[in-house]
Amino acid sequence: MLKKTISLVVVGLLLNLSFAAPVRASTRPEKEAKFVAELKTKLATLGSGPEAQVKITLRDKTKLRGYVSEVSDAHFVVVDPKTSMSTTVFYPQVKQVTGHNLSTGGRIAVSVALSAALLIVIFMIAGKYGES
Repeated sequence: MLKKTISLVVVGLLLNLSFAAPVRASTRPEKEAKFVAELKTKLATLGSGPEAQVKITLRDKTKLRGYVSEVSDAHFVVVDPKTSMSTTVFYPQVKQVTGHNLSTGGRIAVSVALSAALLIVIFMIAGKYGES
């Protein structure tokens, strides 16, 4: 019985090794190119103008806050609303970006949700006073 169990385990391990998929490690330039592409996509969804507020951390630990005023293939420009000073940031300098901008669809969704909540409250109040 022990020999049969050991042989089944060995066969299972050999089958597992035969179906193993090779894994390709990404090189540093590939990772940076992927990050830059994701960054460009994120900035495109945020848009530009005073509504496109961002917080940016650069690789040298510098932090920028403001809005995106211009986006190009090699860089983007961040304007500090308090000082109106613009800073040109090249994509490879960026370590992290966080931002928010409600699109038109997002604004409509928020408006509909608030309207629905208001109607529910009104009907609850009307139902409470209508019973008396």
